[in-house]
Amino acid sequence: MCRHLAYLGPEEPLGRLLVEPPHGLYRQSWAPRRQRYGTVNADGFGVGWYAPGDPEPARYRRAGPIWADLSFADLARVVRSGAVLAAVRDATLAGADAEAAAAPFAAGRWLFSHNGLIAGWPDAAAPLVSALPPVELLSLQARTDSAFVWALVLHRLRAGQPPRRALGEAVRELARAAPASRLNLLLTDGDTITATAWGDSLWYRAEPGRSTVVASEPYDDDPLWREVPDRTVLTASRADVRLAPLEDPAAVPSKEPCT
Repeated sequence: MCRHLAYLGPEEPLGRLLVEPPHGLYRQSWAPRRQRYGTVNADGFGVGWYAPGDPEPARYRRAGPIWADLSFADLARVVRSGAVLAAVRDATLAGADAEAAAAPFAAGRWLFSHNGLIAGWPDAAAPLVSALPPVELLSLQARTDSAFVWALVLHRLRAGQPPRRALGEAVRELARAAPASRLNLLLTDGDTITATAWGDSLWYRAEPGRSTVVASEPYDDDPLWREVPDRTVLTASRADVRLAPLEDPAAVPSKEPCT
């Protein structure tokens, strides 16, 4: 269910990150190598990126497959950024909410994506509805499980929780309510990346002090790629990557060497 990627590093054309790699997100839309559920991600796509001097990201989202959008191919050739979050979508319910359901979701400086599903949606989420104020429920960006996950995370961020805790608590709460859920979440503010591995693949590639990529799967065969263990929360910057087990909310992240 979906593939996504976040990048922090020197400014690069979007196409160099998403289209040109031999197994990039563009190709993963029809031929992912490590996707455990689903085979084609053609129910929409989106890219969010940050411009120098502007804390709020721009987005380009569409309801159709990325390979069919000639405007994106042109945009990706010339738009450059040092902070990007992008996703291709395999919808739980095809056609639901069109491009409004395509990640990345956004609020203020944040970009967010969910790779997975809430098992038994929407009934399984009913016990969690009371966790959100009515105004936030009415403001859901789409009627999908991913939009609801984003609402739970955003509520915690607005309450002042750090990203690692906001994602970790949301994942554990959702997993208790719907145990078969797959909850790989990806969040960035343009300076950091926070992600969870819960039920599907997650990898990262780091060059300390230069760049970090966190993705559902490697976009090439570079030996720098490392797999993130299941049920782990990852926090990253351009300088380092840290991993901690999701089962223990008080766990102190251990710094991973970036070789």
